[in-house]
Amino acid sequence: MKKLIGLVALSIAIGMLVMLFMTNRFVGLVLIVLLLLIGYNYFCCD
Repeated sequence: MKKLIGLVALSIAIGMLVMLFMTNRFVGLVLIVLLLLIGYNYFCCD
């Protein structure tokens, strides 16, 4: 279950990274960083 949550968080972060190039917003950047960290921790760590 943790790997699934990690994969979803990474996918959302990649989508938000694309959104960042369309509109340059600080909130989007903060959410991208948070989701990347959560995704990495859940997907790569046991």
